[in-house]
Amino acid sequence: MRRLVTIPISHYCEKARWALDRAGLDYREERHVQGVHRFVSRRAGGSGTVPVLVAPEGVFSESEDILCYADSGLAECERLLPADRAIRDEVIALCRRLDARLGPDGRRLIYALMLPHKEELMRFNNQGVPPWEARALGALWPPARGWARRELAIRPTTVSDDGPRVRAEFDLVAKLLSDGRPFLCGERFSAADLTFAALAAAVTVPPEYGVRLPQPDELPEPVAGELRAFREHPAGRYALELYRTKRPTRAVSLEPGSQRV
Repeated sequence: MRRLVTIPISHYCEKARWALDRAGLDYREERHVQGVHRFVSRRAGGSGTVPVLVAPEGVFSESEDILCYADSGLAECERLLPADRAIRDEVIALCRRLDARLGPDGRRLIYALMLPHKEELMRFNNQGVPPWEARALGALWPPARGWARRELAIRPTTVSDDGPRVRAEFDLVAKLLSDGRPFLCGERFSAADLTFAALAAAVTVPPEYGVRLPQPDELPEPVAGELRAFREHPAGRYALELYRTKRPTRAVSLEPGSQRV
């Protein structure tokens, strides 16, 4: 059985889950809280980050590598990475831009908004993690929150700095779609679309995400207002539509010792 090591709410982990689910590959998800994930990642053969996929063919420790692995067994007409070299290069370039910009900026923005709200964050953060990890994170919340701020470089100006950067990536996606094309790189759903929808989920919180995310009406202001604004952006509406129409559902298989929440 393949084993996918994750932080349950991580949007990079969601990118890997979506690719594996779409390919119909069986795997068991092993969920961990932030901090603990570094030790588990290295123990699984990764570099200290997640996702990490442990498969019969080897260890894959980047979301792009996991997507490529999942994609390789599909018929060409179903692949997220087209055979046509020019289109494939376009897809990969857009994926890597989103991985490098939208991914970190959206993650830092949502953490900056949510860290002041411990109870709401813990309720969704700890889904399926081992009970002792959930208890430890709650008991050690002040130093854990400080560690998260340092790791993600969260500063007093993060919301005002990163919000426009995330919107710039949303604007880019909206511009690409403005010529009437159905998907980001033309006529076909590709890795670029999956990557954008998964990474945008940090600020669009789709109900179809791989774990349950808080919806705007469950959150205090100004967090709810920020999320509604991203959902209402043309690119945000596109990301939510991809979740409704393209995200496969699956019964979650958790590592023994984990809990469903």
